Amino acid sequence: MNYYIADLHTGHENVIKHDGRPFKDVAQMAQEIVRRWNNAVSNNDDVYILGDFAWKNPAGLEVLSQLAGRKYLILGNYDKPSQEMTAYFEWIRDIAVVEDSGTEVVLCHYPIAHWRNQYRGAVHLYGHIHNTKDHTAFERYREICSELEIPFACYNVGCMMPYMDYTPRTLDEIRNGECETLC
Repeated sequence: MNYYIADLHTGHENVIKHDGRPFKDVAQMAQEIVRRWNNAVSNNDDVYILGDFAWKNPAGLEVLSQLAGRKYLILGNYDKPSQEMTAYFEWIRDIAVVEDSGTEVVLCHYPIAHWRNQYRGAVHLYGHIHNTKDHTAFERYREICSELEIPFACYNVGCMMPYMDYTPRTLDEIRNGECETLC
């Protein structure tokens, strides 16, 4: 099974306040991320992390060593994995296209307005913009595309989004939510 998530920001104290995360500190956030991840993911699953996994490599290493599944990293603006950290990932890329149960999925840390095979059913997953004014702007762009009948199957998989709930999710789980909330 494939799972997706972005913007975990392990070791990043300020992101707790920035996102209004329900954790008292980074230790509690890390503990809860590990618990939720391992409740959803088995060692036979693939998990695509769409950037900003770790604010600091030591915090990232501590969390990575506890996470189930095969992990793939799409680099975000905060990711600077050490050689030791790199060993935990099957691969690390800036952008990737994967197949998930017959659906082409374009993975990037940053939202893309128009992606490969958008008109042929490809889905775009991204993070980076959290639940901010940038998210609101991209949401408005999605509405414009909908009005113009431009396919726009894209989803913000930032862990802080209510439908992600700090848990890796399958493509079906992501797609079956309400579009107004997900895109």
